[in-house]
Parts: sequence; structure tokens; C-alpha cells
Amino acid sequence: MTPNVGSADRIIRIVLGIIAGVLPLTGVVGGTLSTVLYVAAAALVLTGVFRFCGLYALFGMNTCKTA
Repeated sequence: MTPNVGSADRIIRIVLGIIAGVLPLTGVVGGTLSTVLYVAAAALVLTGVFRFCGLYALFGMNTCKTA
């Protein structure tokens, strides 16, 4: 898997993933929405850490300058 997530995109994904993961933990949201946020948080953090997004690959997008 070649990286297709750039630096700015990576930072934004990780920060949003952390925020999405903290909201259910603090009790701001609950129920089904908390489960959805946990899944979204995991996806955002993992794509940020591994610098690979499957949807970017599917649509031929690339925000990484070192490709």
C-alpha cells in the first residue's frame, strides 16, 4: 500500500478522530450515535496513522506529495 494521505490531511484526520472518540466517553452523545462515532473515530485515526485511505485509492485521489 503506497501512502495516499498527505501531512495536513493526516493531522486533520487524527485530530477529528480523537474528538469523535472523546465525545461518547464524556457523555456528550449517547446511544447509537456513540457507536457510529467510535467507528468513525477508529477509521479516521487508522487512516491517519497508516497514511492510506481506501476511498482515496478507489477514486484515484492522492494528497501525499511523496507519491
